[in-house]
Amino acid sequence: MSAALSPPDLDLVAGDVARALAEDIGSGDVTADLLPDAPADAFVVCKQPAVIAGRPWFDATFRQLDPAVVIHWRVAEGEPVPAGSVLCLLHGRSRALVSGERTALNFLQLLSATATTTAAFVAAVQGTRARILDTRKTIPGLRLAQKYAVRAGGGGNHRLGLHDAMMLKENHILAAGSIAAAIAAARARHPGVPLIVEVETLAELDQALAGRPERILVDEFSLADLTEAVRRADGKVPLEVSGGVGLDTVRTLAASGVDCISVGALTKHVQAVDLSLRLGTPAAP
Repeated sequence: MSAALSPPDLDLVAGDVARALAEDIGSGDVTADLLPDAPADAFVVCKQPAVIAGRPWFDATFRQLDPAVVIHWRVAEGEPVPAGSVLCLLHGRSRALVSGERTALNFLQLLSATATTTAAFVAAVQGTRARILDTRKTIPGLRLAQKYAVRAGGGGNHRLGLHDAMMLKENHILAAGSIAAAIAAARARHPGVPLIVEVETLAELDQALAGRPERILVDEFSLADLTEAVRRADGKVPLEVSGGVGLDTVRTLAASGVDCISVGALTKHVQAVDLSLRLGTPAAP
């Protein structure tokens, strides 16, 4: 694992894996039961270019089924690999290898997809000040896993949930009566909790700037208004862009000088990386 990538909470990983195995195996793998439970080798092949993430979940899957399994990884977390790469070698009980195959690959293919997509967005804004962030548009129950994969791909995490930062959006502001009133209420009720304010116009931006939140999210701004927003903020409050962000637009948005660009597609629209686990040993290169 890269020294720059903090490892995930192992209790979280174990819980994710236990739920997934219970869902898949249930009362027992009746097909694996047909096999002699003898020592066996296996390996995983990545069939397309990808950035790999999810090793802790992959490893935990097989170790919950066979604590003595040996897994030798040939790639690090966050490492890009070409198509045809052998990612790891395994040695363990044959039934455990077969029973854990799908669950382990499900984690690895999903989290590698998130890391791969993130890395593409990060590369697209390289050389600008913009930082790519994720959102709360994650698979239920796997948010922290996907946010870990975003970090593996070189991106950053927005708030983890509704508990670690406040975000004042249109409905909150409408209920409070104004942006100033909403900010005042937020500061009074939860002092010390980071505050993000979403604005939809330059006039709202000016109101938000006066309240000095930790960040202002400019939603669906035109490029001209976005450039003007950067000028008005003048570095006093970081600006974040969201809404309608794709690989074809992210570089232009980043060039405006914004600090952050949040992209729901990192975790919402991922297409699983094509992986295969095969019994035996890989052919020599």
